[in-house]
Amino acid sequence: MAQHSLIRPEGAASDWTIPQNWAAYTAEDHATWDILFERQAALLPGRVTPEFIAGLDVLRLSKPGIPDFEELSERLMKATGWQVVAVPGLVPDDIFFDHLANRRFVSGNFIRRRDQLDYLQEPDVFHDVFGHVPLLAHPVFADYMQAYGEGGQRAAQAGVIEKLARLYWYTVEFGLVRSGDELKLYGAGIVSSYTESLFALDDPSPNRIGFDLRRLMRTKYRIDDFQQNYFVIDSFEDLLDQTLNTDFGPLYAELEGQADIEIETILPGDHVFTRGTQAYARAKAA
Repeated sequence: MAQHSLIRPEGAASDWTIPQNWAAYTAEDHATWDILFERQAALLPGRVTPEFIAGLDVLRLSKPGIPDFEELSERLMKATGWQVVAVPGLVPDDIFFDHLANRRFVSGNFIRRRDQLDYLQEPDVFHDVFGHVPLLAHPVFADYMQAYGEGGQRAAQAGVIEKLARLYWYTVEFGLVRSGDELKLYGAGIVSSYTESLFALDDPSPNRIGFDLRRLMRTKYRIDDFQQNYFVIDSFEDLLDQTLNTDFGPLYAELEGQADIEIETILPGDHVFTRGTQAYARAKAA
């Protein structure tokens, strides 16, 4: 949700929040949410981490269709102290990090058109709420998100946001987690997408690589299509532990002198769950 050099829209507060205006949603808007919700809720069991399925209950509210953020925030606040606030779309980095550090998750208040069910480049209310909010009801992941926001504030002051953005991308948005001998989905960009929920686990094309903080923060990513790499964490507890107990200042200095890693690259020291064929990306490039 964060981006550089944005101009605050007229009507947005200084923290870029706006009223959700739930009453303004049309029947078509709510029907689109219901189609997306029912489709993902049917697909994800067995594919997604159980903590996500447990967290889905926080979205089962008294009103039909798109969740009312006020009611949703009441339930989320009781679970982990988080709330959901509406914003016009992408927000500046400093605003984004401040909200996360204070346990506020920003969500666009618009929903995609019916002809955009399978892909939308800018995150809408379905991506933001269905994709992110269920895991915010999980105490450990909720703490990770706050820790990431606090780390983002420090990274912004040091001028090294790009490296930290890769951590968010490859965990919060497109992360996989190990569950025994299986891999499970948890990243919001995957679980809110019907097609990527299939691709990320089933397709032979992408690499699936064990989580390594230094390696991940050097790795480029793509924003316009399915991922060519997915990084696999051992657990949310381990992810939080590494985030809290890594001194990022020296890490940023270390990474400054190292070249970025191209997306499809496998390194000799990687823990490789799947060495991808990269067939999908190569076919699209051709």
